[in-house]
Amino acid sequence: MIKKYISIFMKNARQHLLLITIGIVLTGCSQKNSFRAGIVLEEFIFDTASFPSCHAATIAETPEGLVTAWFGGTRERDPDVCIYVSLKINDKWTPPMEVANGIINDTLRYPTWNPVLYQVPNGELMLFYKAGPSPSTWWGMLTKSSDDGKTWSIAEKLPEGILGPIKNKPILLDDNRLLCPSSTEVDGWKVHIEVTTDFGKTWKMIGPINDGKIYNIIQPSFLKNKNGDLQMVCRSKNAVVATSWSHDNGNTWSLVQESGLPNNNSGIDAVTLADGRQLVVYNHVKTPMNAPKGYRTPLNVALSKDGRKWFASLILEDSEISQYSYPSVIQSKDGMVHIVYTWRREKIKYVKIDPRKLKMKEIMNEKWPD
Repeated sequence: MIKKYISIFMKNARQHLLLITIGIVLTGCSQKNSFRAGIVLEEFIFDTASFPSCHAATIAETPEGLVTAWFGGTRERDPDVCIYVSLKINDKWTPPMEVANGIINDTLRYPTWNPVLYQVPNGELMLFYKAGPSPSTWWGMLTKSSDDGKTWSIAEKLPEGILGPIKNKPILLDDNRLLCPSSTEVDGWKVHIEVTTDFGKTWKMIGPINDGKIYNIIQPSFLKNKNGDLQMVCRSKNAVVATSWSHDNGNTWSLVQESGLPNNNSGIDAVTLADGRQLVVYNHVKTPMNAPKGYRTPLNVALSKDGRKWFASLILEDSEISQYSYPSVIQSKDGMVHIVYTWRREKIKYVKIDPRKLKMKEIMNEKWPD
């Protein structure tokens, strides 16, 4: 009799354990998939290329469609690193095309860095990039295309002290000033704005907005609120996405503060959607104490109605293999959101999103909700 009860108990225990295991697996799948709503398409820009490593993609919409650019070569900082471009034609990305390099002469060559695309309304497609041995010594370059990215002009060096948008896209204001978010990495990390009213012919500088002591920030991205206020969100060494506000069209900026989102000392990007919401793409990772930077995974999307309270919306990548970083984001005229980013330093990945389908779960104390 005792053996019978033991047998029944063991059978029930196994069934109970099986149900618990299934529950855990299903819960894990549910959690993993709960932040995937809104993705319409995801694909690689290329499968094979002439370069083994790539990074720092940028994306723009031309009258003919999407175009993206990035730098590729042996490794970041190597002299053979060039700027490549790909166009989406008939729903397919064209093979990578080299459009800029750091060749000075037959014996001297520098790496190129951080391309930034900007489509002038009813005008040319601008491609800013940097050239030089390091971020502390590089200089700004500019090339333009009058045929939606198919061919490019001879690159010109920007005026002394002007770097152009350092990682993220400019914003065109109603007064026809193009504000380029820029930064330097000399004597602390500092953010400033470079302004042009003639799309690159003449320049004016605003800032820096910080002293590089309390907050070390670079690579800002602009947002515009419904009341006209401008906001910037920045990469930082302070383990947070840093933010600052302007109430006078970018002429002056508030003290830099925490945004409510963590940062791993890696690049981010942001865009103001047509419905007024703010969208940020970033690694929801906080740099560990006394570490120079954090992991570059997962890669996330957060939304806000006012630029102050943020909501978890999407997980683009959550693999623990390698890194997923340096996103660039735009919203096209059809309302879709387009993101490109570094995939393991091996490829550039593209994701198309319907923002109407994105979830919004409040982020509290910098914690991504389960």
